[in-house]
Amino acid sequence: MNYRKLGKTNLKISEVSLGTWQVGGGWGGSFDSKAANRIINEAIDQGVNFIDTADVYDAGLSEAAVGKALRERNEEVYIATKCGRQVQPHVSEGYTPEILRGYVEASLKNLGLETIDLIQLHCPPSPVYQRDEIFGLFEDLKHEGKIRNMGVSVEKVDEALQAMSYPNVTSVQIIFNMFRQKPLDHFFEQAKKNDCGVIVRVPLASGLLSGKITEQTSFHPEDHRHFNRNGEAFDKGETFSGIPLEKGVKAVEELKKIFGEREALASLAIRWVLMFDAVSTVIPGASKLEQVRSNVAAAGLPGFEKEEMKAVEALYEKYFKAQIHPQW
Repeated sequence: MNYRKLGKTNLKISEVSLGTWQVGGGWGGSFDSKAANRIINEAIDQGVNFIDTADVYDAGLSEAAVGKALRERNEEVYIATKCGRQVQPHVSEGYTPEILRGYVEASLKNLGLETIDLIQLHCPPSPVYQRDEIFGLFEDLKHEGKIRNMGVSVEKVDEALQAMSYPNVTSVQIIFNMFRQKPLDHFFEQAKKNDCGVIVRVPLASGLLSGKITEQTSFHPEDHRHFNRNGEAFDKGETFSGIPLEKGVKAVEELKKIFGEREALASLAIRWVLMFDAVSTVIPGASKLEQVRSNVAAAGLPGFEKEEMKAVEALYEKYFKAQIHPQW
């Protein structure tokens, strides 16, 4: 495993880490705490020292599973969690320092920790990024010893740029993959200038970039790939990176022609993300042990040739840029 600096936190974290949205067995169905424990422990065995969770993942069960697994280990593993998505209706007015403080304190109890290494605002409405009192709260929590660092998880590049105007924002979590390349335009450069860590989520475009999904693939009714393709429940950019399934499947077939039988497409998609030095870590999820191993192994693959990078860029411009850039 290779390790990269997470911005001004100065934490050295695994360049492939673990996202835990689906750690209890996948999207949809009941949470399997034993499966979650096995996956988290396997990730640590593979050299992962950074785990990302959230208070809303399986109604806190993901946080609890992460905390339990880490209490059983001796390694230093950094925990990032997120807060804010419990606000309903999900509007800026629902975000107050008092409410967010309550969420952070609940996460501390759920994780079994005295201090959270990184707390992140969880994709709040855009106006929240301009409210000084919200970011001031996290400075207070840091002085109180309840958090070590504060970051944001964003839907849009503009939100990321706005958030970085606050000095205490140490990291930005953002969607970036072969089908969502807008962060390359301006954000990565600004993140490096601000010494801001970049945590990449959705590197496989909700499984599209595994190369195993077809237009006929069926999903569990509680899987967001079934019910959120048009943003019915939350930002549609979280589901298949916001692109129509049929267009994504077509683009995947072209990607397979570009790379041939070199490696599994999912591994190549993760390795592609790591080609960019602004990226601190990529946090693919896993619902099976073999997915953890495959994700981690991607970091050890050879880098891409210039021609391959240009081919991926051209494919993005052909299929997705006109749709992606204006929305996110």
